[in-house]
Amino acid sequence: MATQRSRFTFVMIKPSHYDDDGYVIQWAKSAIPSNTLAALYGIADDCAERKVLGADVGIDLVPIDETNTRVHPERLAARIQRDGGTGLVGLVGVQSNQYPRALDLARRFRALGCQVCIGGFHVSGTLAMLPGVQPELQEAIDMGVSLFAGEAEGRLDEVLLDAQAGAMKPIYNHMDDLPGMEGTPVPILPRERIGRTAGRHTSFDSGRGCPFQCSFCTIINVQGRKSRYRTADDIERIVRVNVAQGVNRFFITDDNFARNRNWEQIFDRLIALREGEGFDVKYIIQVDTLCHKIPNFIEKAGRAGVKRVFIGLENINPENLAAASKRQNRITEYRRMLQAWRSIGVLTYAGYILGFPADTPASIQRDIDIIKRELPVDLLEFFYLTPLPGSADHKTLFEKGVPMDADLNRYDLNHSTTGHPTMSRAELEQAYRDAWATYYSPEHVETILRRARASGISVGNTLFLCLWFYGCVTLEKIHPLEGGWWRKKARTDRRPGLPIENPVTFYARYWSDQVVKHWKMLQLVVRYGRLRRQIKADPNARAYSDLSLEPVKDDELDELEMFTLSQSAQNAVSKARRDAAASAAAKARAAAG
Repeated sequence: MATQRSRFTFVMIKPSHYDDDGYVIQWAKSAIPSNTLAALYGIADDCAERKVLGADVGIDLVPIDETNTRVHPERLAARIQRDGGTGLVGLVGVQSNQYPRALDLARRFRALGCQVCIGGFHVSGTLAMLPGVQPELQEAIDMGVSLFAGEAEGRLDEVLLDAQAGAMKPIYNHMDDLPGMEGTPVPILPRERIGRTAGRHTSFDSGRGCPFQCSFCTIINVQGRKSRYRTADDIERIVRVNVAQGVNRFFITDDNFARNRNWEQIFDRLIALREGEGFDVKYIIQVDTLCHKIPNFIEKAGRAGVKRVFIGLENINPENLAAASKRQNRITEYRRMLQAWRSIGVLTYAGYILGFPADTPASIQRDIDIIKRELPVDLLEFFYLTPLPGSADHKTLFEKGVPMDADLNRYDLNHSTTGHPTMSRAELEQAYRDAWATYYSPEHVETILRRARASGISVGNTLFLCLWFYGCVTLEKIHPLEGGWWRKKARTDRRPGLPIENPVTFYARYWSDQVVKHWKMLQLVVRYGRLRRQIKADPNARAYSDLSLEPVKDDELDELEMFTLSQSAQNAVSKARRDAAASAAAKARAAAG
């Protein structure tokens, strides 16, 4: 028996999801590395080293990111059988929009006799926020698929032992017992897997959980409102292990790194690696709109190697921010915060949500025009306000019986999924498309590039990202976060219920689409490439300035349209002034006392 079970195969698949034509969204090189896949691979590798299945049982790990690698269930099932017949297929990090694809893969693996487990935000968020077991989760259980809710640190041993014994439980629910992060296994992926992402980025999280209460967010209900953190020692180990295999570009996936209580120790350690040992490492991080008020945060971020930062701007209308319980966002701080990042040459992304109750097509266009003039943000990413399962918004609509789209595949923040109080679905969708076209107009792309040159940010890198964002939306009809290089389509990997196309028809359209899309993109590259060269050759380019780059002044709160366009904006200004006066008074009392 020991000889028969000498190998256990653990296949970890991060599923993609279907496009509007029913084909899996997949690329030769994808954009965003999967943190869940890296974290779970590290945990599983630790299980293998500790011989959790017995001293005579080896564990073979097979990580697959479907956004850049085609999944072949028959081949993987044959591998499990060939390597001893015992194993587990884990569909990991499954978000709501990926759940239909995960369920389809699970069905195929179960038909081949494989044990299957599904985990991720959809399973965790749904079990945490809704009563009982919802129908789509019950469907998985009914076909013999196990569900995992929560985080795998310290919990994977049990799952693997149950799989070895052929006795998987229907549900592993650890939502009420989230683990600490200190000293946990290093998130890691083999170098060849990381090579399938654009820029060869890998990812890790330095903390989980969030104290804020944004109603559209699932993180607070899946990872908890009590934040948990890795130590500076943990982060240094993660960086060193990856650099040792030639990987030196990282996406730190914390929803808000600025609220990590260990941020300064972590930055100091990363600074020591860069400045003391010569490590060529760069990072992308996510922060809130008040990060610039933390002493030394932005300055140390630059020294640590942060080159891009994602900011949850969400909206410039305080009424919309209040509707989403995003009260920590203060529009009066946006300009100061963005300029602080520009001062150290960091490129800024900002998320912007459309579809709040107060939005209209006209107000959306007006607000985007204001942002273009008054805020020095580089890249703006638009999202629909989406009631994601696991969020407070979804729970509220569910309890009220408000209609929501039944197809989870559409919950990707790039499709409208519920009604709007004043706009029809067609009007909202048109406003969404117009938002992308407005922000990435040729005129504003030129402005973005000139601002980049004036701020010491790479013009070429900025142009590449502008073209990436615009091309994904206009040519591929998908959100840039799901983009990549060279779209791959497998004719037979189509969503069940849709016909498998004739090979001649399928491949003729596929290759003609590739030619047309790449030709259009080439035209943009040539057009903007000429502009890029002109800007770089301009001896006065560093002196460029516009309203957004002008230093923040006290009287701008009475002048800029962002602060004067509505009563809610004026109220935000009044509150900012009261807070500033109270703070000044408190400092004066402290100095006098």
